[in-house]
Amino acid sequence: MPATSGSSMPNAAPSADARGWLRPAGAIVVAVTLARVALLAFNRTDLFVDEAQYWLWGQNLALGYYSKPPLIGWTIRAVTELGGSDSPFWVRLAAPLFHGATALILGAIAAPRAGHRAAIWVSATWITLPMVSLGSLLISTDTVMVPFLALALLAWLKGLDVGGSHRWAALAGVALGLAFLGKYAAIYYLLCAALAAALTWHARPGWGPAITGLGLFLLTISPNVAWNLGNGLSTLAHTLDNADWVRDPGTRAQLNLSGLAGFLAAQFAVFGPVLFAGLLVLAARPRQLAAEGRLLLLFSLPILVIVSAQALLSAAYANWAATAYVAGTLLVVPWLLERHVNWLRASLALHLAIALLLPLLTILGTGLRAGPEGQLLLERYLGRREMTAEILQAAAAAGLDTVVADDRDVLADLFYNRRDDTVAVFARPVNGRAPNHYVLKHSMPRDLAGPVLLVTRQDDQPNECTGETLGRIAPATGAYAERSQKLFRVEAQCLVGRSSP
Repeated sequence: MPATSGSSMPNAAPSADARGWLRPAGAIVVAVTLARVALLAFNRTDLFVDEAQYWLWGQNLALGYYSKPPLIGWTIRAVTELGGSDSPFWVRLAAPLFHGATALILGAIAAPRAGHRAAIWVSATWITLPMVSLGSLLISTDTVMVPFLALALLAWLKGLDVGGSHRWAALAGVALGLAFLGKYAAIYYLLCAALAAALTWHARPGWGPAITGLGLFLLTISPNVAWNLGNGLSTLAHTLDNADWVRDPGTRAQLNLSGLAGFLAAQFAVFGPVLFAGLLVLAARPRQLAAEGRLLLLFSLPILVIVSAQALLSAAYANWAATAYVAGTLLVVPWLLERHVNWLRASLALHLAIALLLPLLTILGTGLRAGPEGQLLLERYLGRREMTAEILQAAAAAGLDTVVADDRDVLADLFYNRRDDTVAVFARPVNGRAPNHYVLKHSMPRDLAGPVLLVTRQDDQPNECTGETLGRIAPATGAYAERSQKLFRVEAQCLVGRSSP
């Protein structure tokens, strides 16, 4: 893959300058990762609702789950089995390890293209990105996706280096399939590869390798596709819910300029202010990039454009464009190293400070407050175990051994935090399509008889239920400060066939 002058990654062929990067880059990555693991052991936050749900998925291994593909459940199950513990530390442990692996894979991509110095900077930059520092504290689908996405990019570029290769295409297809099993956002890379091949001759591997890569990708994801077909396309339906305007563009698609502005502003925090500004500069002048740089831009910019369009037409979370920054890091860092090294140094210094601050907040800052109302800074990660304990205490005091809830957060916390308790937990049954994983897989049996403890955000008992009111749990702080729960003793059969409000 020859490059022209001015490329941010000047040489696609291995060179002497590419050798020797692994030891210093590995030392940096290992040091940061070990520090994160050590600090994670002292993390005082509770599992967030999504993390608790992913843990539950891992307790029942399947080829797919309600809202996400299965790799995150498999990963958590593997790590907790190896650790012999389901504590938050073991649930989250894969996060810093996966990001460390990603940093080294990106270094391996950069080394033969930009030299050993750039490879070290690429690895050091990835491992300290703001989104990576946050992602190393929590277990998320982005985290389990990115090492396989980086591996797919490495293999695809290797194949292009030799003018097309079935072997490298096969590895790229399998790796991208595994990334897809981590998060469906990996599909963007298929679109990017097709777009790059359409626009640039050097991004064309040939029909044979392209078919090999696509075939192995489809084979790798086929079990999850089969699961979806057998479960009412549950995960696909949830994905469409996130992009809700797709279901009815005529009425749901509206120009949300403030949403777009907010999303783009958030990217300066996700990728880092210097790096995101650099990406925008390079995106504004693609003709000044050499072939290698334009190829990397085509694996980054289209993703950012697609998610920005979603933000404009409806809404988009800040992390939805994380996929763009795998190739984005490979593009921007060598360019800054060559043209604006002081800005790159400043960026790394800022990111290192954030990388140190965030884990310290989870240890020493759980009592810190911010905002005009003095809310806890980490409010949504606190108070979850306490809520579960109060619900279980209320059930014990009422002599009940079954709890039914209609709040996804409460269900997530109950299933995780009561794992050593004998109390049975169910989701309140609903009519029609299940709104979450708990209703889909853990709904109260319709033949259950006897009294149960109903936990609900509603003030009144369900229609036609005449049970006893057992009070309300209304914490002043923490995740449930604005989600107080009412407790009722009701007969299970009165809940059957009733839809939750």
